[in-house]
Amino acid sequence: MFVAGLIRWQPTLSFLGRYLVYSLPPQSADIILVLAGDFYGPRVFKAAELAKQGYAPVVLISGGPYQRGTEGDYAIAFLATHGYSTHLFESFGHNARSTIEEAIALRGELRRRHVKRVILVTSDFHSRRSAIVFRLFCPGIDFISVPGPEPKFHADRWWMDDHSRALFYSEWTKIFGTVLMAYPKDLIGRLWGS
Repeated sequence: MFVAGLIRWQPTLSFLGRYLVYSLPPQSADIILVLAGDFYGPRVFKAAELAKQGYAPVVLISGGPYQRGTEGDYAIAFLATHGYSTHLFESFGHNARSTIEEAIALRGELRRRHVKRVILVTSDFHSRRSAIVFRLFCPGIDFISVPGPEPKFHADRWWMDDHSRALFYSEWTKIFGTVLMAYPKDLIGRLWGS
């Protein structure tokens, strides 16, 4: 009985997992922005490849303090060991503890640079929420979500392993929290651009 019920719900569960992954085709931008939290994995490699392909003149790597520098400093050093030219990358340090705080910290820097279009790079499971947050907290900037793959998140079958399940619940909880906390008025129009 339980298995039969799960089979009927599987397409809905898969849709909810896939919805978290918000990926657009890359296009020319003023800057590529890598969100904090992964300075030696899929995010930084994805951004480095996009820069190498000429989608933007610079990759800004966001991150908090780490040892004797910032996450961005370590990411740049890591990418250099993999053959990427360091002139493509810049580090932006901050003390943000959430995606909302990170967007607020970056808002001024993006304005200072007169940025109009950003390729936003994060982990795939975090891409929907980060796009929502940056759209809400950095109005006037076009964000193009081009996430790096997260091999430990299985969007189509997230309920079948502990790691995917934890990421799924965390992201959906934070999406609802962001939406309800940030902009209760005119929310639908702000989120969907209408």
